[in-house]
Amino acid sequence: MSRSTLPLLDSSLYPQVWQQQTFTSPQALLLSLLSATLSRDITIDASAFTKQLLADDVYQEWINTTVFGRYLHRNFTAFYQQTEDSFNTDMPALFRQELVRHTQYLPLGQILFFAGDMPKSVRQTKTLTTTVNPATAIINAQNLAQKLTVNTSRLIINQITITGKQVLGFAIRHNKRTSERLRNEVLILDFQDLRLVNEQAIEDIKKSNIDDSILLRSYEMR
Repeated sequence: MSRSTLPLLDSSLYPQVWQQQTFTSPQALLLSLLSATLSRDITIDASAFTKQLLADDVYQEWINTTVFGRYLHRNFTAFYQQTEDSFNTDMPALFRQELVRHTQYLPLGQILFFAGDMPKSVRQTKTLTTTVNPATAIINAQNLAQKLTVNTSRLIINQITITGKQVLGFAIRHNKRTSERLRNEVLILDFQDLRLVNEQAIEDIKKSNIDDSILLRSYEMR
C-alpha cells in the first residue's frame, strides 16, 4: 500500500515567537521553557503553543488527514497492553494492524517530545505516544515528578528526531472542547530503530530543601 509523507511541521512553525523571544527550533524553545521552569519565572502554559499549532496550515493538514482521536487512542492502548484476556488474545494485533493501515510516514528532521523514562516495551512494540508541544512535555514531566519522593523532583524530557524515511504514525485529533486539546499528540506505530544519542543534565539547583533537576535525553528514530 502506498503511503504519503507528512510535510515537515517544524519548518512551518519555526522561527517561533514566544514570550517576546524568537526561537529558531523546537530544541531552543524547549531549553528556554526548562530554564524558566527551574527559575520559577513563568508557569508553563500548553495552551499558548496549542493556539500557534492550530493556526498553522501544516498542523491542520496533519490532524485533518487522520480519523483517529483520543478516545480510540485510549482504547488502543488498553487493548495492546492487556495480558489477562486469553479469549481476545488476537485483538491487540488486529487493532494495531487496522491502525497501521491509516498511518503516514513522518517527515525527516521532525522533532517530537515525551516525558519520563522510556517504557521498556517501546522497542518491542514499536509504539510510542509523543507530542509536538514542548510545553505539554514539560507539564507531563512535572506530573510524573510529583510521584517521586518528597525531597526529589526530577524532570525527564525526551526529544526524538526522525532520521529515517520509514517511521509510521499519525497526529491524534483531539476534541477542541476538552483539556485534551492541549496534548497535541503524535502516535508512532512503527519504526526500525530508536537510539539514544545524548543525555544532558540541564541544571541542578536546591531550593527549600527540594532538589530540582532536569534530564534531557535525545534520541534518533529511523
